[in-house]
Amino acid sequence: MLIDNHNRKINYLRLAVTDRCNLRCNYCMPAEGINFAKKEQLLSTEELKNVAQILVGMGIDKIRLTGGEPFVRKDLMELMRHLSTLRGLNDISVTTNATLIGPHIDELKALGIKNVNVSLDAIEKTTFKKITRRDNYEMVMENLMRLVAEDFNVRINFIVLDGQNEQDILPMLETMKHHPVSVRFLEEMPFNGGSRSFASIKWDYKSILEYIGNQYPTYQKLEAPKTSTSINYKIEGHQGTFGIIPSFSRTFCGSCNRLRITAKGDVITCLYGRPKMNIRDLIRKDNSSETIKTAITEVLGKRAKTGFEAQKEHENSVFDNSMTSIGG
Repeated sequence: MLIDNHNRKINYLRLAVTDRCNLRCNYCMPAEGINFAKKEQLLSTEELKNVAQILVGMGIDKIRLTGGEPFVRKDLMELMRHLSTLRGLNDISVTTNATLIGPHIDELKALGIKNVNVSLDAIEKTTFKKITRRDNYEMVMENLMRLVAEDFNVRINFIVLDGQNEQDILPMLETMKHHPVSVRFLEEMPFNGGSRSFASIKWDYKSILEYIGNQYPTYQKLEAPKTSTSINYKIEGHQGTFGIIPSFSRTFCGSCNRLRITAKGDVITCLYGRPKMNIRDLIRKDNSSETIKTAITEVLGKRAKTGFEAQKEHENSVFDNSMTSIGG
């Protein structure tokens, strides 16, 4: 079992498989993209398998594959197949923009991998195109509705962007009311590759809830696991639920159970903090399970208590990176 220096149990790994993405969402990276990692800088498929196996052996029982866009990586399903064989790994999930998942839906279902988060910050085509700088709306909606029809556990992640998509908040809830989907509204964070910065936000979790409550005053708050980042609610007459994630306000740090590993192998104990080690370099230098276990245990023993404390580690450069390079 992995326990950090604040007595928090760490059982959830967010494992990035690539920093590349086929969209150019304006809150994530500049229009021209970022300096993507070269192939040799990325963890190989065998290295990803090794990392996952070691960490599951240390008590990780939930792995979410992230990017970038995970399905940009051609060998992603090979990794998925391996993960599905690991004893003790109870939850395998993926976060995707749903542009490329279509050909893999049947195999994902056969492997029992049915937890899919779809990043979708608009329900109107024009809003989608403006934010993503791409014209993939129909493909995304087709794949999303197929996932719903195939009984996947679908959660939509909608980042609320002031002046861009707040007009889509209520239509998103109204469109999804007949489907067993969880729509989660996230506060914006300034991880956008340095394209802009901000110290405060208009659409914090309280403002989002107030806005939704004006339209749906009969919503009810739901119980959630202690480690949940989402505050969840149910609207009368809606099949699914909605949630709000205070990703900028960081109200959930006290129960954080997450460890992040980027596509280049940087180990991050807090999204707002500096990388604490590079597991890729360690594997290539000394591919010893015990060495890796010791290193992971050591970095978790020096973990920041909150995201605000972690941010102070590199206050002037914390937001220089794009979200796609730090694993979402």
